Amino acid sequence: MELDIILVFSIIFITIVLFVTEYFTVDKIAFFLIASLTLLQLVSPEEAISGFSNSATITVLCLMIVAIGLEENGVIKWLSEGLKKLSILPLILIAPIFMVVTAGISAFISTTAVVIIFIKIVFQLSERFKIPSGKLLMPISFAGILGGSCTLMGTSTNLIVNSLAQEYGAERLGFFEFAIYGLCFLVIGIVYMVFASKFLPKTKPEEIDSEYGLDSLVATVEIAPDSKLIGKRIEDTIFYGDKDLSVLKLIREDNVINEPGRYISLREEDKLIVMCDFENLVKLSEQEEFIIHDSKLKTTEKTNEDNQDKAELKKPKTTYAELLLLPGSILLGKTLTDLRNYSLRGATPIAIKKRKNLRNTKERLIRKDFNDINLKPGDRILIETSDKSLSEIDTIENVAVIDRHDFVNSASKQKRITAFIIFLLVVGLAASGVLTILASAITGVALMLGTKCLDLNNTYKKIDWQIIFLLAGMIPLGVAMSNSGADMWISENLIAIMVGKGDVFVLGLIFLVTMLLSGTISNNATAIIMLPIAISVANGLGLSLKPFILAIMFAANFSFFTPVGYQTNTLIYGLGIYKFKHFLIVGGILSVILWVCATLLLSTLL
Repeated sequence: MELDIILVFSIIFITIVLFVTEYFTVDKIAFFLIASLTLLQLVSPEEAISGFSNSATITVLCLMIVAIGLEENGVIKWLSEGLKKLSILPLILIAPIFMVVTAGISAFISTTAVVIIFIKIVFQLSERFKIPSGKLLMPISFAGILGGSCTLMGTSTNLIVNSLAQEYGAERLGFFEFAIYGLCFLVIGIVYMVFASKFLPKTKPEEIDSEYGLDSLVATVEIAPDSKLIGKRIEDTIFYGDKDLSVLKLIREDNVINEPGRYISLREEDKLIVMCDFENLVKLSEQEEFIIHDSKLKTTEKTNEDNQDKAELKKPKTTYAELLLLPGSILLGKTLTDLRNYSLRGATPIAIKKRKNLRNTKERLIRKDFNDINLKPGDRILIETSDKSLSEIDTIENVAVIDRHDFVNSASKQKRITAFIIFLLVVGLAASGVLTILASAITGVALMLGTKCLDLNNTYKKIDWQIIFLLAGMIPLGVAMSNSGADMWISENLIAIMVGKGDVFVLGLIFLVTMLLSGTISNNATAIIMLPIAISVANGLGLSLKPFILAIMFAANFSFFTPVGYQTNTLIYGLGIYKFKHFLIVGGILSVILWVCATLLLSTLL
């Protein structure tokens, strides 16, 4: 064995160990990989950075940006909003419907973004209708993975496999070329998970609320002077007809009206204690009709447009953040009134989430003066602040900044429709073959920017740069395997072992090894390592490349048996609902079933 081959194998081994141990983040590992390959002269400096200009990397980046545009303009939420109406159905029907919709959207949009939206929907259903979230979250995650495997743009893994395969002389895969196989796997997954969900934890809604603070925000809203709502009845305002926004009490001078009726007319300086979600709170903040805890200052002087522009430039960017109060915090025992008089590092408290227990009920919040409720461990405070102040707040002992909401204007219906049309155009151009998927993605980004459906400043923050750098860093590893002859060495030895074993056995073994590896390290890294090996084996045995390429693509995605193999699995695992055994047993059985089925189906292409 030559020295270069030994070096490549050593780097691969160290890379896998670093991925498994998670001692460094994946982007750091990618940089270490680029540096190692360059310093050991396994690749040229130009080859070392070739991953940043690779078509797959750029395509993934552009599709990320398009997905961000869809999310920011409410398209993903709009596509899934109707699922809340399914709460009247039995759980055995809700689960497969959720899986079908999740898979359908994930086939064209980032799986992670879709699953995050669906997690929020499941939590809302769990809170309102007592639907056990533990029975839905894992099926949704698995459905997202399976759905993403149905089209070329479904996952970054599909794109990277297709791009690298072309460099090895394979034909370019069509947009829907392998959709029939993906749909078969999806049907198998849905049928299996319907029965397997019986063995998943129920997770009582009360426990979720208690641990993760899923209660609605409670805030004080004052009717501003000259508001158009003065004289209007509650039923004619935003406060009526929305399940996510309710009025707990109305304070008018010295009178307090608990749960005011819809026929009560609003007056100037009326104070409404409302319970709502963050989205509705932002809507209220945007409107000049309301004042939320002095977050909006009343001004009587009108300034000209130039002065307004100057004021806006000087005004620091508004940020909303949720603070979790831990035991020992100096804020414990205080009220919101106290906090407004307390120097909270330049932040303004505007709402509170009480940790749900037997004492913290909606009825109690109505009876008690909201501003005088004492803060306890586990409570959350929504604050309005600036970036600078937020960094200072993060230094307060026993106060954790757990969630940050950058203030952005709610997308209009027109922008939502525009973003959706752009998305359909991207899919249509790529699927029809009029443009390559890269050209379609670039066109989509340009249209998003041209129609102002995207704000680049916000987009830069939301892009998952770790995936981009991971792809860019792993691609040179494939080049190094080819330069050193490591891929040929592996294939020659595998071929020697597999002689006389049968083509189906060879395909199944490649699929199994890839799937097992994807359960421990990134699916993209797995695909980059295994693809040259699979292609070399296929060439050595004189077999068609396509079934082996598809085997790598599907197997790298099918990491169901561990919570770390795929980002969505890690996401739901982090919620504390599932244990490792749930992935190992439930996901492991699904992996075995799909391995057997995929081997048999793909073998028809040999």
